[in-house]
Amino acid sequence: MDNTTTVGVTASGATRTTRQRLGRTIRAYVALTKPRVLELLLVTTVPVMILAQGGLPNLWLVLATVIGGSLSAGSAAAFNMYIDRDIDAHMQRTENRPLVTGEVSPRGALVFAWTLAVVSTAWLLVTTNWLAATLSAAAIFFYVVVYTIILKRRTEQNIVWGGIAGCFPVIIGWTAVTGSLAWPPIILFVLVFLWTPPHYWPLSMKYKKDYDDADVPMLGATRNGSQVGLQVILYAWATVACSLLLIPVAGTGLVYTVSAVVFGGWFIYESHRLYNRAVRGTEARPMRVFHASITYLTLLFVAIAVDPLLPF
Repeated sequence: MDNTTTVGVTASGATRTTRQRLGRTIRAYVALTKPRVLELLLVTTVPVMILAQGGLPNLWLVLATVIGGSLSAGSAAAFNMYIDRDIDAHMQRTENRPLVTGEVSPRGALVFAWTLAVVSTAWLLVTTNWLAATLSAAAIFFYVVVYTIILKRRTEQNIVWGGIAGCFPVIIGWTAVTGSLAWPPIILFVLVFLWTPPHYWPLSMKYKKDYDDADVPMLGATRNGSQVGLQVILYAWATVACSLLLIPVAGTGLVYTVSAVVFGGWFIYESHRLYNRAVRGTEARPMRVFHASITYLTLLFVAIAVDPLLPF
C-alpha cells in the first residue's frame, strides 16, 4: 500500500469516526428532551385543537403548535435532567441518561435547555398567539421550578402538583386555535391532572428501590402496595368522572360518550385489580396499570379528535 492509499484510508476512517461521534452527540441531546414524553403532548394537543375548531383546524397551525409545544416540553425535560443529574446516577431507570454517562456536559445541557425555552416561546408567539406562548413558558416554569426544584425531593405528593405541568398542552392547543380559554379545555386540564397520579404511582411502585436509593419521596416508594393501590383507585374514579363532564359542557357525541364510559370502566377495573392484588399479598404488577393508563388516555383523546368529525 503506497503513501497516497494510506493517507486516503486514514482520512476515510477519521471522517467515519467524526460522523459517528457527531451522531452520538445528536442522539444524546435528543435524549435530553425525553422523546417518549413528547408522545403525550401529541396525543393531548392535536385532538383538543380539533375539538376547539369543531372540525379540522388549519394544518399549518397544528404543525406550528406541535413544533412549539415539543420544543417547550424538550426544554423542561432538559432542565429536569440538568437539575436531577445527581440522583439520576443512583437510579437504575435513569443511570444511562446523557448527563450521567458524560455524553453531554452540565453546561451544554443548561445552554440547550435555555435555548429551547427561548426558541419555543418565540416560535409560538410568532406562529400562534401571545396566550399560547405565555402558557408554554408557564408550563416550563412549573415543571422546572415548582416540581423539580421545590416539590420532588420534599413531599410524596410531588407528582400530584408537579403533574400540572403536563396538563398545559390541552389549554395551549385550545388557545392556539381560539385565542381564549373556555370550560372544555379547563375540564381536560383537570382530567390530565387527575390522571397523572394513577399513571405515575404504579411506575414508582415498580422502581421503589431506585427512589429509596435516591432519597426521593415518591408515594409508590414511601407507602405499602395497598395504600398506593387505594390512592390509584380514588384518582382513577375521579379521572373518569371528570371525563364525563365534557359530554354536557362540550356537547360531545356518541363516539366520545361511549369511549369515555368503556375505556374509563377498563381503567377503573385495572386500578381495582392492582389494589386487590396488593391487599391479598400477591404480586401487584403495577406496570399493568401504568401501561393501561397510557392506553386509556390515548384512546380517550382519539375519541375527542374523531367525535367532532362525525355527524353523530
